Amino acid sequence: MRNKNIKNRLIKYFYHLNSILRIICIILTGGAYTNAQTISGNLSLLANQSIKLEGFNGLKTYPISTTTSDSMGNFTLQYTKADHGIGYLKSVDNKPLFVILSGEDIEIVGEAFSIVETIQVVKGQENQWFGQYAKEHPKREQALSAWLYLEKMYTMDEMFSLQKTPLEVIQAEKQRIKNEDAAFLAKLPKDSYVNWYLPVRKLVSSVTTVGQYRPEEIHATFAAFRAMDYTDPRLYKSGLFKDAIESHFWMIENSGRSLDSVFIEMKHSIDAMMVHLVKDDKKLNEVADYLFNLMEKHSLFRASEYLAIKVLNETKCTIDSDLTKQLECYRTMKKGNIAPEINFGKMSYLNGVKQTQFSNLSNLNTPYILVVFGASWCPKCMEELPIVIQNYVKWSNLGVDVVYISLDTDKAAFEQAVKSYPFFAYCDYKKWESKAAQDYYVFGTPTFYLLNNKREIIMRPNSTSQMEAWVDWVLEKGNK
Repeated sequence: MRNKNIKNRLIKYFYHLNSILRIICIILTGGAYTNAQTISGNLSLLANQSIKLEGFNGLKTYPISTTTSDSMGNFTLQYTKADHGIGYLKSVDNKPLFVILSGEDIEIVGEAFSIVETIQVVKGQENQWFGQYAKEHPKREQALSAWLYLEKMYTMDEMFSLQKTPLEVIQAEKQRIKNEDAAFLAKLPKDSYVNWYLPVRKLVSSVTTVGQYRPEEIHATFAAFRAMDYTDPRLYKSGLFKDAIESHFWMIENSGRSLDSVFIEMKHSIDAMMVHLVKDDKKLNEVADYLFNLMEKHSLFRASEYLAIKVLNETKCTIDSDLTKQLECYRTMKKGNIAPEINFGKMSYLNGVKQTQFSNLSNLNTPYILVVFGASWCPKCMEELPIVIQNYVKWSNLGVDVVYISLDTDKAAFEQAVKSYPFFAYCDYKKWESKAAQDYYVFGTPTFYLLNNKREIIMRPNSTSQMEAWVDWVLEKGNK
């Protein structure tokens, strides 16, 4: 009987405990629901369709909420404070409609996200301002471009330059349009997200127009980009994080400057970005990695070298190991440094035949050596190596030999591939653990290094096209 009483008490205890836990769950769930805001609406052409809300975290996007509209096209989604910034709605056509997630409930009506002209924001003040500016600002920019064209005509063309009154009218209308745009932004509440977002969006979207048609604004645009804080949570959640990086450096590269001047401007911009980034390791790694690859892609090697050394010398920051390796290559393998020796041993081939004559890189008696790191499993290598083979006779006649370092692990695949290579090929079948790959900080294939006969690094071509250009410019024209 005593055991039965104990059992009954335990059952009651666990029942009460379970009830308490359920109440706690309800409270927590209710609290989360209370703190959420809604995006609702009616899209007449999107009945019974999946509708998604996604947000931005720096360079990446993430899902916030998903629902299915009813038979009339009605839908409701939710977002929380963690999502504040810019979000975008999309459905089956994958054409996004951007919205400001600032803590307000939003209601929209229309036909479909892709038919923007039908969309109306009937609830959500910040989104109404956003929508209004998105419609009006492009028209003002078009009008400004037209007036600029006329201003140049009435200033520079002798057929019109004597007409002072039309020129004064043109300049007055230009200023009126600028004032109208500035007045709209000035009226926005200072603590609103839209007040911060619209000027930044305007800056990012203006670079092409400024670079091509309004050169007088270039210096002010540079200054605005350099004042930007890449650790600002508003920017991180804005969807403009990547665009701001790209637009900033695109403008420098395409502002009509010499390469030396481009490098100087990029150096100033990198210094300005680092002021805030050194305080945030996560964003420093994210921005540095993206910017470094962007510069590499555009062959801006002096700027990427400067960025690499700047980041590596910043002792306050923790840099990801993969990024460190990528950047270290520029500190160690920069132009003018002596490239590491490569010992071939009995692992080198020429026309598919093993070689014993040349035991290391320094034994090659040639004015220049192009060291190529690649692999038979690398698709890009299979595009570039045939071009190297095609140019080899021409290059070797001009004093450039080629050494191919394979990162293959399959001996049969390597030996089959190098049968057609008229230059030296070497492989130790250790892939990324190969001593040569590690000494040269190779983190991707193909990788090229051009050395002279003292193993000094002349350049690091980003492709065979750049190598061809160097041969044509330096060797062929130099011999004429």
